[in-house]
Amino acid sequence: MASRQELQALAVAKERLVREGELYRLSALRSKHEVINALQPQALLHGAVDQAIGTLQSRLGAFIGHGGGLSGISFKTVLPYAVTLGSWIARKRMWKPAAAAGVLAAVGAWWLMRRKPEA
Repeated sequence: MASRQELQALAVAKERLVREGELYRLSALRSKHEVINALQPQALLHGAVDQAIGTLQSRLGAFIGHGGGLSGISFKTVLPYAVTLGSWIARKRMWKPAAAAGVLAAVGAWWLMRRKPEA
């Protein structure tokens, strides 16, 4: 039969394992709830919007900031004007004309970039 010290050491080890198991179960439950929350439509939409904004910021930041066509303008100074313009377009319900103007501007920029001689 085991001595009293060995039994106490086993009891301490058992208690430690029980606590580690509880912690593991709680962390698994928390992870499960985080996944459930991340799959909600609002969270998915929020993630998609964040991704689109990040992509837009990186593209516009590279175009505006580092020797692009508008190198004298900062992205942080342009953004408030763009938000104001977007709000005005939304209030006046002019999405279709604004989208058409955006498409025409994109086609014009593409055409100008295509005609530009490469150095």
